[in-house]
Amino acid sequence: METNLLLSDLINFPGVKATIVSPSGCDLYESGLEIVGITSNSNEVKAGFLFAALPGFNFNGTQFVPEAVARGAVAILIDETSEVLSRPITVHAISTDSPRRLFALISAKFHRNQPDFIAAVTGTNGKTSVVEFSRQLWAMNGVRSASLGTLGVVADNLELRSELTSPDPVSLHANLNALSQNGVTNLAIEASSHGLDQNRLDGVSIQSAAFTNLSQDHLDYHDDQASYFLSKTRLFSELLAETGIAVLNADSLYFSELRQICQHRKISILSYGYSAHATMRVLRVRPYLSGQQVKLKVNDVAFEIYLSLIGEFQLFNALAALGLVSAEEGSEIENYLTGLDKLKGVPGRLEHIGTHPTGAPIVIDYAHTPDALKNILVSLRPHVKGKLVCVFGAGGDRDKEKRPFMGKVASGLADLTIVTDDNPRSESPSAIREEIMKGCPSAQNVGGRSEAIRLGLSKLSDGDLLVIAGKGHETGQEIGGATIPFNDAAFVSAQLNDVVGETP
Repeated sequence: METNLLLSDLINFPGVKATIVSPSGCDLYESGLEIVGITSNSNEVKAGFLFAALPGFNFNGTQFVPEAVARGAVAILIDETSEVLSRPITVHAISTDSPRRLFALISAKFHRNQPDFIAAVTGTNGKTSVVEFSRQLWAMNGVRSASLGTLGVVADNLELRSELTSPDPVSLHANLNALSQNGVTNLAIEASSHGLDQNRLDGVSIQSAAFTNLSQDHLDYHDDQASYFLSKTRLFSELLAETGIAVLNADSLYFSELRQICQHRKISILSYGYSAHATMRVLRVRPYLSGQQVKLKVNDVAFEIYLSLIGEFQLFNALAALGLVSAEEGSEIENYLTGLDKLKGVPGRLEHIGTHPTGAPIVIDYAHTPDALKNILVSLRPHVKGKLVCVFGAGGDRDKEKRPFMGKVASGLADLTIVTDDNPRSESPSAIREEIMKGCPSAQNVGGRSEAIRLGLSKLSDGDLLVIAGKGHETGQEIGGATIPFNDAAFVSAQLNDVVGETP
């Protein structure tokens, strides 16, 4: 439930410089101004609200201050350098050197309840699977749990709306409050680089945090790879509680740097991977059509487990989740190990969606970066006796530099590569495909995702495997400012139904 607060209560946060600037002739402390709602969207402002005029990627919130005031805002949150403060103002203003951080902290104070134990995961790939695997492991042990991220809020017998990897602070904390009020005690949450850079997770009480990997992505937002990594380190350098536990990929090139950050704050570390120093060390992996047999050494004790998931990176995702859930006080890694063989894959993440009449399996995956595409192709290869066929594209209005690299990865690891459209957005679909083709000149260039998938299906023989990458669980294509309904899994199912006369 929301908690109405006095405006004077919204500036007292450790490490945040903030002052209240009041209209001429108005004494804030005598009036005891009450705030009944908060938002950074001027369209949502109602009487008695505080409007946060935040700097944005495309717009600056200061331009919407007049609209917010007209709608009934009684206070604004604004950067201390804003020119708005140089002019007479008609409402109270909170002036701060860190408006995004303060807005997140205010949101946490306004929606004050959170689940008792919150785990967060960051990395270029694997976040969605890790948070869902964490939720499943908790649920297997009778814990009321939830996950929050790209797939929204997932919790048994509870529906809450969330559409972004890292929602805005008000939506995020409203969801945390609702989860807590509905009896959810444990939550796993995705922490995107955007969300971390924009302070969206500030105010969240994080007790365990995982790092999966880092590869080229989001360079349309971040200046370079170093900035991209730096944004992710905030989860460990600032947000993870000092009494918490960091779960790190010991095989990552960034492991040493992250370990130093955690050691500097005296944060305990769990690690996973093939490295001889990993807390959860992978000793052997034997791939099968339906999963993989894995030998692990956990705290110097050997275990044999069967993971009903295809792909080495899914094993790593499962181990990251294992570390996150076992970080809770009173928990033991060994108690959760038996649950690994019961984990179910996340929709659109290396998901087996059908079998061609020839016997060839068809898989979809959300992979939309060179590293993610490499991971799924390498992971699928041991399960293929014939051809590995890959259909993929690249999104428009995003990191353009990765397109030829994706082409190079696909052509180098797949036996047949078909380049098609992903979400072209405002860009020319053919121009995007041509940029990909620079990395795979021998690939087939097919405009229209449906036609490309049909072609891929037509090339399948016994022993082959088709992977359709890039969109995973998504149900629409963003083309020229509109979203056209399209779902890879549903389309494949329809095609197979036409071939065999029944749903596979």
